[in-house]
Amino acid sequence: MEPTPTPFDLDAPAGAGRLIVRRSPDSPHKPQAIAARWGSDPRFSDGVAYRFVRSEGKSFPSHRCLIPATQFEMRVGKKRYRAQLDGGNHFYLAGVWEPALAGWPLSFKIITVDANLEVAPYQDRHGAIIHRRQVMQWLDGLVPIGELLVTPPARTFVVEEIGDAPTQAALIF
Repeated sequence: MEPTPTPFDLDAPAGAGRLIVRRSPDSPHKPQAIAARWGSDPRFSDGVAYRFVRSEGKSFPSHRCLIPATQFEMRVGKKRYRAQLDGGNHFYLAGVWEPALAGWPLSFKIITVDANLEVAPYQDRHGAIIHRRQVMQWLDGLVPIGELLVTPPARTFVVEEIGDAPTQAALIF
């Protein structure tokens, strides 16, 4: 099952929902698409709902997930930009999921890497990109993490300013 990728809006409201792809705890041999909330439970982190986790120094041995996307958006002042893969293919953002706990739903955080050459003028970091050919490598931990959670090479993205187009109000498929 592969959910339809959509633009990923980094300005989405806290707690926005999104489909993620993960290994099913009940059927670990089969990927599953499931709705999850973006951000951790603030009750367990000094009142902050973390939506991102840095890749450096971490191994993510379990609870790996993927967030399907066609682009991600950035904001610099009042200007908005979108980054898409050169060639227009969809991709996945690497993530980790957390089980539902104490009334907080199943949730996820996006794993980040240093921004590549095209994105760096707009922001310091972006979500780690997992290409379609790398899906099972990420979900199953088949290759060293250092080969997947890397800053993409130059000419990976096309970045363009977004005009007055309406923004995506929520991240629900």
